[in-house]
Amino acid sequence: QVQLVESGGGLVQAGGSLRLSCSASGRTVSAYFLAWFRQAPGKEREFVAHNTWSGLNPYYAESVKGRFTIAKDSASYTMVLRMNDLKPEDTAVYYCAVRRGPFTIPAMTSGREYGYWGQGTQVTVSS
Repeated sequence: QVQLVESGGGLVQAGGSLRLSCSASGRTVSAYFLAWFRQAPGKEREFVAHNTWSGLNPYYAESVKGRFTIAKDSASYTMVLRMNDLKPEDTAVYYCAVRRGPFTIPAMTSGREYGYWGQGTQVTVSS
């Protein structure tokens, strides 16, 4: 069993920045990979970024590459998503999720591979 708690969402103007955090707990959390997904109203859930707990293996969706950074925080099993140069199209509920399994791009980017999800945090970017 893994518990995930997100924080850090909010309202920001286009071009601004936000920092999301995902704190993971549970006896076996070290065995999981972590990713961020997002879901905008009326749209399907979308992969955003993925990393291992070493913090050394980030992978990003093309839509956020160069603007977002997924990195391990100094706190144990906390992964942050730093979002810069935010755009209105980044508006969504952001979720962190963890999975076991193969270290492959299809597995990283498919929400079906993830067994545990946080409650989500709203990010709203105004134009």
